[in-house]
Amino acid sequence: MKRAWSQLLLIFIGVLCLMAQPARQKAEDKIEQPARTAREQSMPEGHHNHQAPVLDELMNPETRAKLLADKRESEFNHHLAGLFVAVGGAFILLKAVLGKRWTLAKYIWPASFLASGIFVFVWSDTELWPFGDRQWLEALQHNREVLQHKIFAVLLLGLGSIEWLHVKETWKAAWSRLVFPAVAIAGSILLLFHQHESGMHGADHMELMARIQSQHLSYAVIGIGIGVAKGAAELRISGRKIFAKLWPMLMIALGILLMFYHE
Repeated sequence: MKRAWSQLLLIFIGVLCLMAQPARQKAEDKIEQPARTAREQSMPEGHHNHQAPVLDELMNPETRAKLLADKRESEFNHHLAGLFVAVGGAFILLKAVLGKRWTLAKYIWPASFLASGIFVFVWSDTELWPFGDRQWLEALQHNREVLQHKIFAVLLLGLGSIEWLHVKETWKAAWSRLVFPAVAIAGSILLLFHQHESGMHGADHMELMARIQSQHLSYAVIGIGIGVAKGAAELRISGRKIFAKLWPMLMIALGILLMFYHE
């Protein structure tokens, strides 16, 4: 029975990974096609290739500069977070080898989560104080994107802190090993509802939102796979060694995808 259960979990992870790209493409096509059709219908005959430049020209320079700055900031945030995630996954895979030569190596991967959480919490929205004039309380109450960023940051900080305690062996409760899987799955589901206000403007905003949503869909699918594989690795089932290797490999894959995020 245990062997059958582990095989089912392994198949489930594989299906999640295979779903990432088709689901992403399907979401993108679903949003892009109506936008493309509506845009073509609204264009005068003979002007189908010129609407985007015209709309861009109508946008004032300050708005264009702000959107470009937001785009660069968002991409950089995703790229750096991806680097932290990939490094953490790599150190998990190599901890048996590196731990023999460097005793502090085991702390690198929880530290990568803590560093990523701190970065997202402080620098994810530079319009907030102390970088900008906007107050935190007002933004958290009225901007869902800002609120979601801070929730993700808290989740990262929580995961990093929990795994740090596990590495130090100061928290040995059996149930605590399932906190990471539960939070990873919950955070991934929340990612499905994440929005980017910067993608709601411009001539090609529908295509941009489709691309952003499809990329986040891939992240969510892999994140759920990480949570399930990590949970299976903590259970006393046959095949747990496979899952113990699988979830950090999925972390590396997620980190690489984040490093290629593009708006």
